[in-house]
Amino acid sequence: MPIKSLFATPFYQDVAADAGLLAELEHSCRVFEKEDKAGRLWSKENAYPGYTSYSSLDDLPQRDPGFADLKKIIDKHVKTFAKACDFAPGLKLRCNSLWVNILKPGGMHSGHIHPHSVISGTVYVRVPEGAGSLKLEDPRLPFMMGAPMRREDAPEAVQPFVYAKPSPGSIFLWESWLRHEVMASQAKSDRISISFNYG
Repeated sequence: MPIKSLFATPFYQDVAADAGLLAELEHSCRVFEKEDKAGRLWSKENAYPGYTSYSSLDDLPQRDPGFADLKKIIDKHVKTFAKACDFAPGLKLRCNSLWVNILKPGGMHSGHIHPHSVISGTVYVRVPEGAGSLKLEDPRLPFMMGAPMRREDAPEAVQPFVYAKPSPGSIFLWESWLRHEVMASQAKSDRISISFNYG
């Protein structure tokens, strides 16, 4: 066929943590939520529907052994993903931020990107039934002007939006420029995740 696909958008999905590490991380996330007054205040002032340590704690792997173990695991996944992205030789990526997210029932996180980073991602600690999926947006969408909608059964690679459904222990990675959002949670309990950036 005289057609080839161009400008691929890579997305990585694997398993990063077992039940033992997930239980340890969930306990630690709850402790941070309880003790991190600055994070709770930031979450309230910025209408975050739950708790995030995004603006308050920047040393979780140094504070907590479970987070230190998780960071080592994430490092390996990021290295694998970076290799698959065919970045130029000599690139040395390092974790420059890692934070807790506890999203309450009904909570969501609107579309955004992660500036000043190369690879971003999330590890899912607790994913109750009905928790929101990660919605990924085709980065060309603003330029499509009169482009028609795709068939519902069209391949995922040509859809304008892709929904990645996490499960406990899942790790998702993407290039930081990729716009994404967390869909509203229909769950009856908290969804807990740990997000990070590598630059």
